[in-house]
Amino acid sequence: MATHEAKRRSTIILLSFVFIVSINGNIDSKTKQQEMDRITALPGQPMVTFSQFSGYITVNEQHGRALFYWLTESTTIPHNKPLVLWLNGGPGCSSVAYGASEEIGPFRINKTASSLYLNKYSWNTEANLLFLESPAGVGFSYTNTSSDLTDSGDERTAEDALVFLIRWFSRFPQYKYRDFYIAGESYAGHYVPQLAKKIHDYNKAYSHPIINLKGFIVGNAVTDDYYDNIGTVTFWWTHSMISDSTYKSILANCNFTADTTSQQCDDSVNYAINHEFGNIDQYSIYTPVCINTSTTTNTSTSTIRSMRLKNTLIRRRRVVSGYDPCTENYAEKYYNRPDVQRALHANITKIPYKWTACSDVLIKNWNDSQVSMLPTYKELIAAGLRIWVFSGDTDSVVPVTATRFSLSHLNLTVKTRWYPWYSKRQEGGQRCMMD
Repeated sequence: MATHEAKRRSTIILLSFVFIVSINGNIDSKTKQQEMDRITALPGQPMVTFSQFSGYITVNEQHGRALFYWLTESTTIPHNKPLVLWLNGGPGCSSVAYGASEEIGPFRINKTASSLYLNKYSWNTEANLLFLESPAGVGFSYTNTSSDLTDSGDERTAEDALVFLIRWFSRFPQYKYRDFYIAGESYAGHYVPQLAKKIHDYNKAYSHPIINLKGFIVGNAVTDDYYDNIGTVTFWWTHSMISDSTYKSILANCNFTADTTSQQCDDSVNYAINHEFGNIDQYSIYTPVCINTSTTTNTSTSTIRSMRLKNTLIRRRRVVSGYDPCTENYAEKYYNRPDVQRALHANITKIPYKWTACSDVLIKNWNDSQVSMLPTYKELIAAGLRIWVFSGDTDSVVPVTATRFSLSHLNLTVKTRWYPWYSKRQEGGQRCMMD
């Protein structure tokens, strides 16, 4: 009897040992994957104290779709800071090109694309930033199935992003229960709330949510086809970008909720773009334009303008921030450098085309686009998510008037009335709170 009891205890101890080794082995494997993604330093990078990681997460094995990410941890106490996923719009534009390199990331690229310098306004002073190039075909993200590039749309983009997050959190388990926010701008006004809804629905299927989503942030966001487009044309007119007659012609001839436009609508919009706008930066109408004859950009200005604003005006590209209008050119030079790609663990499959800030193929062939995000907003507000909408007032592509027209139809109650906010005693804008 004693011998049998001793054997039983020995078996229990052995099984416990095997179980512990199995868990530790799994953790070691994930730690090893993290370390393989660690960025030692980027070419021309100034010295920094925060950690960086980048690499690929496969989101669909059958089609060979893999999304590229770049994590820049917070400059102070990263283990106590929230995680923010940043998405750029387009559809088809890179979060590495814009979010990381022009907007909220820690680095800026110099004019010769030979080095980086620090962005003192980087959001990684307050959060850990996760930049995702999405969908496949954007930037370094790729697919082994060519048809994926011509049938992408809102639904699959959100599905792939959810798969990415689930697998990314598995690789970085220290972030699994961290406060998590999704942020983005322009056409990410679709990506962000659509992904938030996917996460919300996913979490409801589990007794303990594994993605600790607290809310989302969108800027100059594409929100509702009809109200956005009315607001956009109104902005053009009230900012003297178009004539009275063209304004009336667009309103008379354009059905802003249709999937396709009439010839009369095309003619009116094209006349405004080609004959009345002039050579301005449509994303920052009072700042200088980039005077550059380089062919490094992926699409001619006239073609880009046409694609942006035709087809109900809703094929939005990105919103450029900062004072240098040529930063997109610097990014395309820098991220095509082989040494930069090696440092980022990028382009490991040797994609047969150059890295570009935006994909013309995706922009031209976007398959499905939700007409209005307002029902999704209502559902997520009811679920208790916090939402911050910001809008720069010199962007003519997704202008502040579009945002205000769209959000007014949520019929929310104003908690804090419209009032100015200040930075260093200078007014930075206005804000209000609704519930």
